[in-house]
Order: sequence, then C-alpha cells, then structure tokens
Amino acid sequence: MENTFNVDKLVRPNVAKLQPYSSARDEFTETSESMVFLDANENPFENGVNRYPDPQQRLLKKEIGLIKDVSEKNILLGNGSDEVLDLLFRAFCEPGKDNIITLPPTYGMYKVLAGINNIENREVLLTEAFQPNLSAILETVDEQTKMIFLCSPNNPTGTLFSEAEVEKLLNNFKGLVVIDEAYIDFSETESWSKKLTEYPNLVVTQTLSKAYGMAGIRLGICFASEEIITVLNKIKPPYNINSLTQEKAIHRLKNPLDIKNEINSLIMGKNKLYKAFLQVNFITEIILSEANFILCRVDNATKRYDQLVEKGIVVRNRSSQPLCENTLRFTVGTPKENELLITTLKKLQ
Repeated sequence: MENTFNVDKLVRPNVAKLQPYSSARDEFTETSESMVFLDANENPFENGVNRYPDPQQRLLKKEIGLIKDVSEKNILLGNGSDEVLDLLFRAFCEPGKDNIITLPPTYGMYKVLAGINNIENREVLLTEAFQPNLSAILETVDEQTKMIFLCSPNNPTGTLFSEAEVEKLLNNFKGLVVIDEAYIDFSETESWSKKLTEYPNLVVTQTLSKAYGMAGIRLGICFASEEIITVLNKIKPPYNINSLTQEKAIHRLKNPLDIKNEINSLIMGKNKLYKAFLQVNFITEIILSEANFILCRVDNATKRYDQLVEKGIVVRNRSSQPLCENTLRFTVGTPKENELLITTLKKLQ
C-alpha cells in the first residue's frame, strides 16, 4: 500500500514560512589557513575553541554517513537525541491542537516533550508480549495525530518490534513514524535507516551515548528524508553541536574496531547475566533483550533494589511503568561489575 504522505501538509504553517537564521559560518564555508576571518565577531586569539563550530557539522556527518551507510543530506545532528525529538515536536505539532501517540512502557522523554510543547500524548499500551497493538494504535489516530513514537529495541523492555507491524504502521499512517533506535547497535537486526527511500514518513533517531560510549558529549542523530531534514534545519539552533563534541565524536568514530570490541564484550556480558539470572530464585521472569540491559521481574522489586544499593550496586526499578510491576532493569557492566552483580544476587535472601 502506497502512503500518501506529504511533508508540506504536516509541517506547522509558521515553520513553513520561517526564514532560518543565517550565521556567519553558514554564509562563508570555505576554510584555509591563509584566510583572515573578520566576519563573526569572534575573539581572534587562537586557543582551540575561539572560533564558532561548523553549524552543519560536515566532517562529523561524513564519518557518520560512512559508518551508517546513509547520505549526509539525510542526517541531522542534535544535542543528544532529546534535542532531535524536541525539534520534531516544534516543527510538526501545533501546540494546544495536535497530538502524538506513544506506546508505554517506553522512553519517558516522549511524554515530557509532549507536555513541554503543549501536545496531547495519547498512550496505547504495548501487548503483554511487549509488541505494538496495531489495531488499537490506528483506532487512536485522528486528523490531528502528527507523530507515532516507537522505541525499538524498546526501553525498558529491550524487545525489538515486529518488522511487519511497523511496516503496516508506516503504510497506514499519514503522519511521521519516529523509530528511536538508541540501542540498535546491540541488535543483529538492520536499522530502519536503510529504508528511508521506501517510506517518506519514516524518521529514525540514534545516539552515540550507548554503544559508542559517548553519553557525556551529548550527540544525537536523526535520519530522515531530505525534505524532513530541511525542515528541521530551519529551526535548529545555529551552533547546536559544539566544537569539542564534534572533535571527540570524529576521533572516536575513526576507531571502529574499539567500538566493535566493546559492543561484543557487552553482548557476551548480557548472555552471561541471562544465564546467571536463571539461577536466582527471586527472579520470576527474564525479558529477552536486544539492548545492553535486561529487564527482570522479581518477587519484590523495592526490597531487592534496596538490598542491592546496600551492597553498592545501583540498578533501575521500573515497577512504576505500565506492564512492569515488580521489575528491575540491569544494565550490562564490565566483566568485573557483572561478576560482582551475579555474586551479590545469589547471596540475597
């Protein structure tokens, strides 16, 4: 089924008319040591960060494009994925009028950003198998529904959503389907970013915070059609990715073997934790995960959380989330940290 998606009809009218701010580095992009830059009111004394950063992060996008096999024109970078998500709200959702759909249990910032932007958040619970309830989602959609957020692999469950169900959603919804792939590097499944040309309403977000080990630099990635990226570029802050972040990310991405080895270590660690959890008598259910964490159902989550904290181990109690009563989320640590966790869990009474 061909989707009749039209980005021009989705974008907010004020954004469509907007003339974006043009910075000095937007207007003159050539670089040469012989050039004298007197156009941006910068401090001219060189200290490594006295100049404004590239507002389009060209060198960094080139590295990301090579690694992810995505054209640079289909990439937008944000100050963490949260900025990318916020830009989507601001570009496509009219405050006090439009709505989005989220699928709890899921990443909590979708709901927070909806509240900040005065957008109704319509929640459709995942099924008991932690999969999207497609019929319920489509029944919840109306003319003011602009975006549907899917976190896959999902946080906090670690589950990967059915490809067939996601494709049905992409084909039957005329708004944006935003797939948050913060944990995709831990999965053997191919990223949805490979299907941008097939689905004009597809937006994929990723991050360097998880598998790439750079949570501290705040670098989020958006993959989408050139038309959607153009809209987002109109409203993003001119210098939203600072020079230090760009430099650190480029340096890290040029060492792919280190990243691959760390990912493999985390996957091995996760498999070891899974086997060990089977031997812990108060763990009643283990959710199969394609992320770098495991969600477990236990006899008494508050009690077990407090016991672990007393032993110097901090995990996440997710019991307040729908369908997650008495659950703890364990992030995979270093081999030494994993061993400590296993030993501690087996000793708890």
